[in-house]
Amino acid sequence: WFSGDDVYMANENERQEYVLNENGIIFVGNAKYIEARGWYYGQVSHKELIWALILSPVASSDPAIDVSRRGDPKYVGRVISSMINGNDNDNGVLLGKWQGSFNSHENPSRWDGSVVILQKWCQDNYKPVQYGQCWVFAGVMCTVLRCLGIPTRLVSNFNSAHDVDRNLSIDKYYDSSGKSLNIGKDSTWDYHVWNESWFIRPDLGTSYNGWQVLDATPQEQSKG
Repeated sequence: WFSGDDVYMANENERQEYVLNENGIIFVGNAKYIEARGWYYGQVSHKELIWALILSPVASSDPAIDVSRRGDPKYVGRVISSMINGNDNDNGVLLGKWQGSFNSHENPSRWDGSVVILQKWCQDNYKPVQYGQCWVFAGVMCTVLRCLGIPTRLVSNFNSAHDVDRNLSIDKYYDSSGKSLNIGKDSTWDYHVWNESWFIRPDLGTSYNGWQVLDATPQEQSKG
């Protein structure tokens, strides 16, 4: 609400939607059959819980630098995106799983809100909750960032792809008779969900102000 803040959003209707709205819809499925899932963020009703959780386990090699940068939404967004997933062994909130059986833990498709996930994480002494997939990571990330006053929304993309060799194309291989060869490492799948947060970018210039992409789903590292 303060015009001098990096996350200032001038439109009141957008502030109500992207900061204060505790209920939303996450779109999943595929391009031909898009499913709308209800999601409870709970960032206002449970703000004390969320504040306690996100501040407790976050560690830094230099605490002074960490504290000094907590007013920078770029830094906060990167720290929170790392802390939402526990696949890099940092006591993150959720453990991702995309294959095999979910019998021993919660099937990702059964989650319908962030608060119960954050509560379970706290009760289990910050052991990652099992299991999450992209829309679950995005839902929890949205809760935490809105709780901190950073305007945040979810974005769903259909017909997603992953470029493994970084040549900016999705490669498919065929033999001389036109038969598909299973030798490429690039992959495609139905959909992916991530977050966008609203803040200015004094480091890049005013043309980059506005919605910034953040993704809490565990990723492959790029150049370290």
